[in-house]
Order: sequence, then structure tokens, then C-alpha cells
Amino acid sequence: MDKVKVLSKWVSMFGMRVPIALEEKGVKYEYQEEDLAPNKSDLLLQMNSVYKKIPVLIHNGQPICESLIILQYIDEAWDYKQLLPINPYDRALARFWADFIDKKFFDSGFRIVWSKDKVEEGKRDMLENLQFLEGALKEMSAGGSLPFFGGKDFLFS
Repeated sequence: MDKVKVLSKWVSMFGMRVPIALEEKGVKYEYQEEDLAPNKSDLLLQMNSVYKKIPVLIHNGQPICESLIILQYIDEAWDYKQLLPINPYDRALARFWADFIDKKFFDSGFRIVWSKDKVEEGKRDMLENLQFLEGALKEMSAGGSLPFFGGKDFLFS
């Protein structure tokens, strides 16, 4: 039986990807909420000694770090249904948009929440990015007729 543990923080957009993917795959796991500053757990520091940050997936004692890498691992380790499209081009598009979200939304969200002098700029960028993403997703899903990114089903057979 697989032993799976997730080190994360509920407020992290990066961290929440991991439990969502595990739930969709039907993988049972233990969740450990992390206090990110200044009291990082010894387990987090041991399992992610390079970056010392969440999320971390621990599968049978072996750590996997960085949210998009963890998602790829989950997709390959538990092959019940695929999180990413089977077609290589569609899979590359999904990875591109995940990267876009990581870079654009995190940056503008950070400015909105933490930067006193760049809040309005952050809001403007966030709205632009949301509108841009919405248009791209409508275009990719055949004009909005497909309910999920890349297809008619959330997971791919």
C-alpha cells in the first residue's frame, strides 16, 4: 500500500494543487499543514532541503517538490485517469497555461496583498490576466462548448 503525505498550506495556490490532484485520482493521503514563517517543520526542511518551501509530496518516504512537478508525478504514478490530456500538443498547452498562471497571477496577487505602493497596478494586471486567460480558454474549448480545459471530461481516459 502506498504511503502518501502532503506538506502544504491551505492559503497557497501552489500547495492546493496537490490535494486536488490526489483527490481527483482517488489517492488516499495524509495532509500536514505547514507554518511557513518562521516555524517551518523539521520534516519540511528535511524533505525540501533545497528550497525549504511547500508543497512537498512524500510518496513512500521519497520527496517530490515543486507543484507542477508534483502534478506530473501524480499523473504518472497513479494512472487511473490522466490529469493532463493524452495528446502531446494538448498536454504542452496545458503546461503552458499552468506556467502562465504561476507567473502572472502570483506576481499580481503578491502586489495586491503585500505591496502598499503597487496595489492598483496589481489589480489592473490581475484583471487583464483574467480576461486574457478567459478568452484563451474559450478559444481552446471550442468556443466555450466544452466544460473543462481541453475536453468534455475533467480527467482523461
